[in-house]
Amino acid sequence: MPSTQAFVRLRETCEKLYPKAGKKTGLGFALSYGLTALGMPCGLQPGNEELALPVEAAAANLDAAFRKTHANRVHLCPLDCADDLPELTFGPNIIRKLSVTELEELVDQPRLKRTFSKRSFDAANFSEFTWLVVRETVALDERVGARATPFFYQYWPADFGAIDPHRRTYPEAVESALAFLMLAPWEEWAESADVEWRCFRIPWIYTIDDDLFNRSANPPAADTLSWQPDIVYDHYGDEVDLGERPVRWDLKEQVTTELPTWVNDKIWPEFTRAQVSPLFSSPVLHFLLRAYRSSEIDEFLANITVIDSALGLHTDHGKGPTARLVARLSALLDDDAGNDYRRLFNTRSEFVHGRAMDAIPGKDRLHARRLARRAAVALLQAARQVADREGYLDKLWAAGRKGK
Repeated sequence: MPSTQAFVRLRETCEKLYPKAGKKTGLGFALSYGLTALGMPCGLQPGNEELALPVEAAAANLDAAFRKTHANRVHLCPLDCADDLPELTFGPNIIRKLSVTELEELVDQPRLKRTFSKRSFDAANFSEFTWLVVRETVALDERVGARATPFFYQYWPADFGAIDPHRRTYPEAVESALAFLMLAPWEEWAESADVEWRCFRIPWIYTIDDDLFNRSANPPAADTLSWQPDIVYDHYGDEVDLGERPVRWDLKEQVTTELPTWVNDKIWPEFTRAQVSPLFSSPVLHFLLRAYRSSEIDEFLANITVIDSALGLHTDHGKGPTARLVARLSALLDDDAGNDYRRLFNTRSEFVHGRAMDAIPGKDRLHARRLARRAAVALLQAARQVADREGYLDKLWAAGRKGK
């Protein structure tokens, strides 16, 4: 298609109408994606002709896409294995089950069918799961080629092996929403917390962008989530196979009333302000999310590091840094918290320094998660009143020493 005379004329016309659209190559990719999203007849499979927009509507949409300065982006995050959760709203984010119709509207099912002739978003099966839906508005590059093929417009450093310490695993908006969720005491609500405290996992994120020049992502398959046989017994005691149903990790009943007190529109603004406060200038939330994404010893180490990141200072080195962390945590939470941290830190050191050690008990795994979360929550609550992180931590250290 990019080499046909009609396409070349369209590209040349767009170059004149939209001089800031970018280079020929990038513009060509953008037009190709845009025309596909609009249902260009020659790009549709036989039998899908009804997906094509009328020429006038397609032209109007294409013009609007060139003039567009911002895009609405939706990140669909399946809460795999989640038990029944109350519906929650916090800022632009929601947690709840979505109907088939809602899911099809969110992913723009007609556009997906125009782009992927053999795959569609399995809204029927996905509607059986609970979702975290994260919305954001993003500024768009005037160069539509940069929106269609950002790879060709990126700056490439001389050192391709360099580590970016601030690189995100999830989109920033999703990381903020998930970090906020991780402040809630999930470890107190899980029925089998000693085995798994998380209450849900997010195996992937599907992002929908209403920018025509941003090619739709390949829709995920429903079998990427966790299913189990759905078997019931009739009144004769015989098995009746109903197919499959989502796996659920059981939660205690109080989650229905307690979770909304942790995740709501009132606390969300406090969290967003705290994220840019001095108390969160260190990567506290990075390690909190690292613990969520990790398992076994890596999860344990990440939770210990949350506390180090939250309450440690570079000036502690050579002055008994562990004792200072213990004192600060005791002042921030309570004396038992400091003592627990000291014991858990010793376990961490046994592993890091290669000393002989036994298996880490499940209760210690939970203690590490609980201490990390409580420390992060306490910093969130203090953030609005603290302008100087070092001064605040020095006061905590003095208070912790005095309390001994």
